[in-house]
Amino acid sequence: MRKYLHHYDRETRLPLRYEDLLHYADAYPYFDKKGKDTLWESAVYDQHQQQELKNGLAMIYALLKTDGDMSVMEHVYVSRIDYCTFGNSNPFRVQVMNHLNDNYDYFYVKRADASRVYGLELEHILSPSRINYLADGDTLIEEHIAGIPGDVFIKEYLDRPASNKVRIAKEFVKFNERCFMRLLGDMRSYNYVIDVTPDFEDEQYRVRPIDFDQQSYEGRKRMYLPQFFKDNNSMVALVQKLLKPEAIIQYQNEERTLMFRRLRAARYRLKDLIDCMRQDTVSTPEKIEELRTELAEHHQLKEFLSCRNMGDLVRLHLKTVITKTPGTGRG
Repeated sequence: MRKYLHHYDRETRLPLRYEDLLHYADAYPYFDKKGKDTLWESAVYDQHQQQELKNGLAMIYALLKTDGDMSVMEHVYVSRIDYCTFGNSNPFRVQVMNHLNDNYDYFYVKRADASRVYGLELEHILSPSRINYLADGDTLIEEHIAGIPGDVFIKEYLDRPASNKVRIAKEFVKFNERCFMRLLGDMRSYNYVIDVTPDFEDEQYRVRPIDFDQQSYEGRKRMYLPQFFKDNNSMVALVQKLLKPEAIIQYQNEERTLMFRRLRAARYRLKDLIDCMRQDTVSTPEKIEELRTELAEHHQLKEFLSCRNMGDLVRLHLKTVITKTPGTGRG
């Protein structure tokens, strides 16, 4: 995996590590514009430590955005460092401000682990969106993925008069298919965002995952299908209400065909990644056994029972789904 990350320019020496940010002196809750606790805390550091951290984080932002060219970053500074108390990954979110116009951006500092790195790479290769991240040892730097958090979208935007519910339903079907095809798990509503783009007549939507630490880890097939999480029930109800079964099948086949084209365009990179995954420990033997049994039953294909690890399962699952899709039988 280290060789893979180095070969594809994902690994670089960072001026700071995740552990360096853990030594904050104090923290206070971060509230959103409506005064609601976001479960993030804004970290406060000792004065002698603060400037060193902010200089290092500004350099990391430059590495992420301009390959380390600080000359174009002279107006940028780190304005806030937040720490997430929710979930098991406990990332830091760094706000970067341009003092010329007060425009701001974010990036994340996380602990690196195998599942998350494989998830980021598979998203970059197989999804319609590109992913920008860097790794150094056990530290991972992720670019901010813009969009409305899924739980917020369902609560506050889904029933707006301006929302095109048919397009939202269509995109959820395609998102559900992408997650299942590449075995990305735990896509509860707070683990994805909805990217809303105004079009010349209406709005376009794209559902994007923002948390990849459950890539090919779970044993149950249902965990890789967002439709089975109860906090996505409103999206599922929308699909059932507005889309006929033939339309759902059409959108699933469209997404499979597009994924096949992306796969074919990056087949050597994907092979390198899957080869790493097949030699790595991504999940437990019990979960591998459970998933290969369920996928064998799902596809009615005994070949899954010979898979020894999650890399084998991802490889065979992708191949099986794509070859069953009309127009992609060459896979």
